[in-house]
Amino acid sequence: MAIASSNQSNTGTASSQTKTDYAAFSMLTTLFFVWGFLTSLNDILIPHLKSIFDLNYAEVMLVQFAFFSSYCVFALPAGKLIDAIGYKKAMVGGLLIMAAGAFLFIPAAMVPSFPFFLTALIVLAAGMTVLQVSANPYVALLGPERTAASRLNLAQFFNSFGTTVAPKVGGLLILGAAAPLAAAEMQKLAPDALQAYRLGQAATVKTPYLIFGAVLIALAVIMALFKLPTIRSAEASKETVGRDTIWRHPHLLLGALAIFVYVGAEVSIGSFLINYFNQPFIANLSLQAAAGYVAYYWGGAMVGRLLGSGLQQFIRANVLLGLFALVAGALVCASMLTFGHVAMWTIIAVGFFNSIMFPTIFTLSIEGLGPLTADGSGLLVAAIVGGAIIPLAQGAIADRIGIHHAFFLPVICYLYIAFFGFRGSKHA
Repeated sequence: MAIASSNQSNTGTASSQTKTDYAAFSMLTTLFFVWGFLTSLNDILIPHLKSIFDLNYAEVMLVQFAFFSSYCVFALPAGKLIDAIGYKKAMVGGLLIMAAGAFLFIPAAMVPSFPFFLTALIVLAAGMTVLQVSANPYVALLGPERTAASRLNLAQFFNSFGTTVAPKVGGLLILGAAAPLAAAEMQKLAPDALQAYRLGQAATVKTPYLIFGAVLIALAVIMALFKLPTIRSAEASKETVGRDTIWRHPHLLLGALAIFVYVGAEVSIGSFLINYFNQPFIANLSLQAAAGYVAYYWGGAMVGRLLGSGLQQFIRANVLLGLFALVAGALVCASMLTFGHVAMWTIIAVGFFNSIMFPTIFTLSIEGLGPLTADGSGLLVAAIVGGAIIPLAQGAIADRIGIHHAFFLPVICYLYIAFFGFRGSKHA
């Protein structure tokens, strides 16, 4: 394996190097922060759009369905794109596509139209997909293989920092500027008054997403000018790749399912927290006040990733993953069986144990793939579609049995992740 500090495209058939490039790693952490921030803003958009368009839980979960379905659609093509143009150019392209999606929020708010908002989210997520398919394996390959999980956990710390900050910022800029009406009050409005109300409420997203789009373009320019190292595999050859496929690696396939259920569980919990804390039998908080507590959920993941990166120096990554999954499942059960602040804080605590799951599953799944790393990364990122399907299913369940007990779905997800950690992640 060789690594060159140039702007050349790599072939995507990379393997890790023996020494971590800290300058490149520092640059990459900025991208992790950005996509964490923008992903977490969905948790703010959900109650906001639910109020504007008078949607039920299943309908409003189309926000997450539209966003995370994009991963399934665009992830495998993104892996091929990396093979063709290299990690760096793919990352720059991903940032520009994300900027286009952010700018689409402005006309969506001017209409206003729920399908238009979903379209903007799809474009934003398409760019984020390209960014994740390229940045996650790049960080894993940017140093020794034995510390790949620890390194990716540290990078994901900055992702969690973004998800922690976003609810506070979004709650202030979007929910803080809104004055939602109750569903019964909305039904009393005349058509013209209802349209004027929706225009006023939707307008609160225009300025924030205009700023986000401008920041993404600036980051794309900086990334284009930054001299990232080009990772190559000296051993890889087209003949080797031709004899092997990602479908011949069971640990990768089991890992893809683990990513599917992990993202589904994490997003399901995060998506329902504001409405959950709004319930009289949980915390009886206003939507804006509840948004502030969502930051603790994502903040727990941030702290957990920092501590987890250190713990993985002493505890095998797969064992730590299994233990964290079991505790997360137990905490969700505790929230379902209790009320008030006990139910609130036990569900918030799940964030800490979510912390190491994505980076650890990811690195365990791409171990030993060699020249298939980019394609394997594409499959894993495609599995993020779990964030579309599982929240939608939980929304439908919540409409039938109530939001409190609909959390049994994430519990099932955590049990599978524990299995993957203890057994499924092993490979020849």
